[in-house]
Amino acid sequence: MAADTTKNETGRHPRGGLWFEDFIEGAVIEHRLTRTVTQADNMFFSNMTLNPQPLHIDAHFCATETEWGRPLMNSLFTLGLMIGISVNDTTVGTTIGNLGMTDVRFPNPLFEGDTIRCTSEIVSKRESKSRPDAGIVEFLHRAYRQDGVLVAECRRQAFMRKRPVTA
Repeated sequence: MAADTTKNETGRHPRGGLWFEDFIEGAVIEHRLTRTVTQADNMFFSNMTLNPQPLHIDAHFCATETEWGRPLMNSLFTLGLMIGISVNDTTVGTTIGNLGMTDVRFPNPLFEGDTIRCTSEIVSKRESKSRPDAGIVEFLHRAYRQDGVLVAECRRQAFMRKRPVTA
């Protein structure tokens, strides 16, 4: 007999994600994971994505030709990290896929050695018009440096599984 993998004692998906029904509009989730970003993160990500922007990979250029004086973390790395940090507390095992990201902003710089923490606000949710087993949740993700300064935010629409009906 196969094990029931649709629920556990907490009501979450066995991998930890929330089901569509579990999201409450207006709720803000303070994510437990934090991460200090490094020069290696910046170099690897920029090089993997073929981004030669010296603003991310050239310390001399940044020291002599920019107002920052040092490399900025690649903004797409920051975006990915912010959303990635949210996954354990929200969508692991229960998301069908991302539908889109809008209103992406990077209001303040993030540098190597900074540590970020993230929050996710549940902006809205609605049932899918095409799939009775799913719904759409809109998140507002925010990332803050260790000093509390906002460094990134975006709205993300995720296609989420509903809790399976058990007989």
